[in-house]
Amino acid sequence: MRKFINGITVISIISFVFILVGCAKTEPVRSEIPLVRTQTVHSNAAGQAANYSGEVRGRYETQLAFQVSGKIIKRSVELGSIVRRGDVLMEIDAKDIQQTVNITSAQVASAQSQLSLARSNLERYRNLYEQGAVSKMQLEQYQNAYEVAAAAARQASALYVQGANQLGYSLLVADADGVIAGVNAEAGQVVSAGQPVITLVKDGEREIEINVPEKRIDEMRNAGPVKVSFWALPGVTAEGKIREISPVADKVTKTYKVRISLVNPPPGVNLGMTANVTVTNTQQQAAVYIPLSAIYQTGDTPNVWIVEDGAVRLRPIKVGGFGNSQVQVLEGLRDGDIVVIAGVQKLREGQKVRL
Repeated sequence: MRKFINGITVISIISFVFILVGCAKTEPVRSEIPLVRTQTVHSNAAGQAANYSGEVRGRYETQLAFQVSGKIIKRSVELGSIVRRGDVLMEIDAKDIQQTVNITSAQVASAQSQLSLARSNLERYRNLYEQGAVSKMQLEQYQNAYEVAAAAARQASALYVQGANQLGYSLLVADADGVIAGVNAEAGQVVSAGQPVITLVKDGEREIEINVPEKRIDEMRNAGPVKVSFWALPGVTAEGKIREISPVADKVTKTYKVRISLVNPPPGVNLGMTANVTVTNTQQQAAVYIPLSAIYQTGDTPNVWIVEDGAVRLRPIKVGGFGNSQVQVLEGLRDGDIVVIAGVQKLREGQKVRL
C-alpha cells in the first residue's frame, strides 16, 4: 500500500513539471524591431566619377624602319635600352648594295672619260671652224656630242649618290634620344623597306592611354578634373589633362583611345606602368546616386525601400548609368527621402524599423 502511494506521488510531481514546461513554451515571443542602415537622398550636380585602367606611354613614339630591303645581320639594342641620337640600332647585309655602289662608281668614271673626250673634240673642231677648215654643221655635231656626254656624266653621278645613300640606309640609326619600347625583328630575319622593326619612345612628356567605351565618349569630352594613380606607386597621385580623343573606334574592341597628359609627373613613373584614371563628369544636370546594394528587384522593376514614419515602403524607380558601385536614379526619388541601403532582401512591406 505504501509503495502504491509513493508511485502516485512521483507521477503527480512529473505531471506538474510537464505542465510548467508547457506553460513556458506557450508564452508569446516578443518581436524585435530590426536596425537598418540608411542613406538620405541628395541631388548631386557634380556628376559621378568613372575609373579607367590605362598604361603609361610616351608622348612621342616613333616606328623605326629600314629604307631598304635586306637581311638583318646585327641587332645592337634590347627592349628597354636607353639610346642617344645617332646610335646604330640594327644593321642589314649591305653586300648587294655595295656592289651597286661599285657599279655606279665605274659608270661615273666612264662618263667622265667620255665627257673629257667630247670636250677635247669640241675644242679641236672649234679651232678648225675658226680657220675655215670645217663647216658649221660639223662643229654643231661635236657641240651636241659634248652636251650628251655632260648629261651622261651628271646621270652617272646621281646614280652613284643614290647608291651611296642606299648603303647608308643599311644602318638603322636613332633619330632622337629615348627608350626602346618595342623590338619587332631579330637577326637573320629578312625585312622589306618600310617594315617597322623598332619602336622608339622619345625623351620628354609622359602620358596615360586608356580605352573608353562608345557610350561614355560624350562624358569624356565634358570631363572635369582627372586624377591618376599608379598601382606600382601606392599613395602617389598626379593631375592629368585630356589631350586627345581618337575620332575612330578600334575595329576589334569598339573603344576609343584617349590620351591623358600628366601635368607634373611624379618621380618613379616609368613606361609601361599600369595606371588608374579617375574622370569626373562636369555636366550640370542634377542627379541622384545611391549604392547598388539599395536596389530591390521584383521581376523587371527595380525598387528601393523608403523609410516613412518608422516603417518601410517599397517604391519603384527608374535607373540610369552604373559605375563605381553606384547607380543613377532618374525617377522615383526626391531630396530628403531615406533609403535603406543594406539588408533589403529581409524587409517586408510596412515593417517597423530602427534607423
